[in-house]
Amino acid sequence: MPMTTKLAANLSMMFVEHAFPARFAAAAEAGFRGVEYLFPYAYAPEEIKGWLSENRLEQVLFNLPPGDWDAGERGLASLPGREEDFRASVAEAIRYAEVLDCPRVHAMAGLVPEGADEATWQEHTETYIANLRFAAGELARAGKTLLIEPINLRDMPGFYLNRQAQARDIVQRVGASNLKVQFDMYHCQIVEGDVTRRLEAQFDAVGHVQIAGVPDRHEPDRGELHYPALLERLETLGYTGWVGCEYKPRGNTRAGLGWGRPYGLTTG
Repeated sequence: MPMTTKLAANLSMMFVEHAFPARFAAAAEAGFRGVEYLFPYAYAPEEIKGWLSENRLEQVLFNLPPGDWDAGERGLASLPGREEDFRASVAEAIRYAEVLDCPRVHAMAGLVPEGADEATWQEHTETYIANLRFAAGELARAGKTLLIEPINLRDMPGFYLNRQAQARDIVQRVGASNLKVQFDMYHCQIVEGDVTRRLEAQFDAVGHVQIAGVPDRHEPDRGELHYPALLERLETLGYTGWVGCEYKPRGNTRAGLGWGRPYGLTTG
């Protein structure tokens, strides 16, 4: 097993037995040195910066504001007519990323209406590409990387982006050097399988990696994917970035970290 893999705890899913501010200390105590989560916007960035500093943690990733999450929106990047909202979300994400010294942010693509025809799909694609070009330009000026992520349609029905080749095509069409793919092995396995070969084909465009057990999105120690081999392959490919643990623990988070001992994690 590789010993140099850098694991980041996803605090939106892990350590939820604690209030959000206390999850930073819990992650650090378990041996994590990086954290990610869906959204930071319920807290002032300076407040989060304090939790990071107190626990010697690096902020690895978070998402742009997704629109009205409670109303079912799952990102704005491909939504025609929401361009101004998307631009405002980029500015807000940059403000947080600068305070938190976070090098990368993820722009969720958003949902395509059920039964959409070819013309609607094309409109979403054109909007997506234009918005990503704008966001990549703004983030480049801030010294940050923009990510897009294929997400499986079982967990998120109607999501615009769900296949690795589709993501690779979008990256090429946008043509920005700081636009990368967030390669989530859990989503890839559900949609396409053949994860090792998908990773190899996509590797030059990969800017962040995430893991979870398949099919239930629990600890990556059982299920369809053998993560020790996948993480070893990731290392031999030359990946030096973070691997986000975006999974829902079966029980107490710390008790379920036995799988991570070779990577420096500890159980409690």
